Amino acid sequence: MENITTVAVIGLGYIGLPTAAILASKGIDVVGVDVRQSTVDAVNRGEVPFVEPDLGTYLAGAVTQGNLTASTKTPAADAYIVAVPTPFKEGHAADLSYIEAAADAIAPQLVGGELVILESTSPPGATQHMADRILALRPDLRHTDDDGGLFFAHCPERVLPGRVMIELVTNDRIVGGVTPRAAERAKSLYETFCQGEILLTDAKTAEMAKLVENSFRDVNIAFANELSIIADKVGVNVWELIELANHHPRVNILQPGPGVGGHCIAVDPWFIVDAAPEEARLIRTAREVNDSKPEVVVAKVVEAAKGFSRPLIAALGLAFKADIDDIRESPALEIVETIASEIVSAEILVVDPHVTRIPESLAEKGVRLTPLSIALERADIVLLLVDHAEFKTLSREDLRGRPTIDTRGIFR
Repeated sequence: MENITTVAVIGLGYIGLPTAAILASKGIDVVGVDVRQSTVDAVNRGEVPFVEPDLGTYLAGAVTQGNLTASTKTPAADAYIVAVPTPFKEGHAADLSYIEAAADAIAPQLVGGELVILESTSPPGATQHMADRILALRPDLRHTDDDGGLFFAHCPERVLPGRVMIELVTNDRIVGGVTPRAAERAKSLYETFCQGEILLTDAKTAEMAKLVENSFRDVNIAFANELSIIADKVGVNVWELIELANHHPRVNILQPGPGVGGHCIAVDPWFIVDAAPEEARLIRTAREVNDSKPEVVVAKVVEAAKGFSRPLIAALGLAFKADIDDIRESPALEIVETIASEIVSAEILVVDPHVTRIPESLAEKGVRLTPLSIALERADIVLLLVDHAEFKTLSREDLRGRPTIDTRGIFR
């Protein structure tokens, strides 16, 4: 590793904190930076502020050994890893304001020779945009491939929530440099913990690679979700249909669900659509299919509720996928919020073993978080939204003949 002994990780969320912890576990001095004082305090106590298996062990060890600290202020460092949110604005254009804020905080700390890596999933050109912003703030520094210049690269994460600490180490990584030397320097840093192959390219190709990976998933999920709607219309069990079709040696249809959530698949394809709106027809359609699936689920619940004057609905799951606590872009959350607004007479009990507190938007509508046993005992209608391990133990007998909307095929 080329003279990198200190690293600042900007953003201590689901990617930034695991990255900071695993770098610190390799003996590198790491400062994690976050705008939330509560997150900074938790990290400095060696506590993980969200659910991610094995992260607590890495974090506690790194903090105890003194290799990881957290702060709300960006420090001087040999390398910076920017892992901040990149949501989209109205019209689905990327919101780069968090990246710009990180760049503004990094710029005053630079002396020349630093490596600045953007990990945030970004539209093509975002890494160059970050570089241009820093260089505009620091015209005394230059963007060259010699030791006195600044080095900019993009290294998108490609890990699965619930397996982050494993996949950070084992997955292949793509590193795209604004210059070839920047790519080599970034590769050297990731080699301290990454056992997978590290593939070098330019920054814009690296940005597109991550977007393409998630768009591929989105398109295939859209096929399954559209198939589920068609199967309902023609009176076919979609779960059996997919199982039978997948016996073909060259067919591998994914499983349908209530929509697509998370900060990756539900967001990233829009960055491609925004970059090439006339050309990205299939990618746009897939996004529209997946974004509309919650409406289909809500319509089923509304129909089931017609037989009750004050229906009690047990909504099983709030996270965007199984066995995590992440509700970002969660279709389950959207569905519950919509039901609470459209069926005003309903009482809604949410069950999620990984979520300890429901959003204020639900609490204001009278939605309550409840243990599974109580929800099933009282429910008139059961709505299965997330296939958490706890829910997979349920059987049809547990439902006692009540109307059930199963979006995950547990009761297939």
